[in-house]
Amino acid sequence: MHRLRVIERNLLPLVLVTTAVGLAAPGAGQVLSGAITPLLALLMLCVALTFDMAALRAVLRRPGVQALATGLVYGPMSAAGFVLARLIFGHSALGLGVTLVGVLPTDVSSPLLVWIARGNVALATVLNAVNTALAPLLVPVLFLSLTGVELDVPVVALVAELALTVLVPTLVGVGLRTSFPRRVEPLEPVLSAGSSLSYLLLLLAVVGPNAEAILSAPGQMLLVTAAALALNGLGYAFALLAGPLLPAREDRVAMLFTVSKKEFSIAAFVVATSGLPTEVALPAAVYAVVQMITSPLVAGVVRKR
Repeated sequence: MHRLRVIERNLLPLVLVTTAVGLAAPGAGQVLSGAITPLLALLMLCVALTFDMAALRAVLRRPGVQALATGLVYGPMSAAGFVLARLIFGHSALGLGVTLVGVLPTDVSSPLLVWIARGNVALATVLNAVNTALAPLLVPVLFLSLTGVELDVPVVALVAELALTVLVPTLVGVGLRTSFPRRVEPLEPVLSAGSSLSYLLLLLAVVGPNAEAILSAPGQMLLVTAAALALNGLGYAFALLAGPLLPAREDRVAMLFTVSKKEFSIAAFVVATSGLPTEVALPAAVYAVVQMITSPLVAGVVRKR
């Protein structure tokens, strides 16, 4: 069963191959685009099965760490997205898109990368859940204050989707791990494979539908990719700067991926409901690909250290 961890150990090359497949055969990703919600839920369930209620309670007793993470995700990252957008794209639709990426919450897949990097998975899960729960309130407020553009966010629908992808799988996973620890623990290689495969399928679901836009304007996409790489790198930098506030290595690893990763699926949702040009959602798709490539690379380096 431990051979299943080969997917986790080789996640970076598999991500590169998946990206190439998505660009060369976009039809596969287009088919999967409607399955993003169940794929995210499966990923969260697999990760949540790795820790129990005692670990969750220990995290909940540390609200200061949550305040730090929320502040970094919605503070410096929002400002960085806005500055990069203005410098590179001005007031264009792509500029709005880069700003939108900056104000997004933590990506749902962040606990998986924390697990691969041997960090505090329970902490990463809670940080992710709280930051995601705040998204329906903070994302439109921050976007309006930075751009002057109002987002029409259907709060009930968005909260329901976030509950299905984050809250319910987390509660089910933690409950099963707490109730049946001896049965669940031997299955961790299966959980590793399941979450890693979900990660790869999510990447394919992002690349496929956007392949034509990416390949049709390579010069423009290079600028969007540069902005995404810069914002992603700043996310790692902000988390590292906050490192002295987190004495435990495992907590620093959790913060690293909480701050640097952004939940791309919300961008397409709010762009569609707000009647904005579809081009506004493109930077979020590019950022998703960028972070899904850099994250396994960083996780591998962190795990070895």
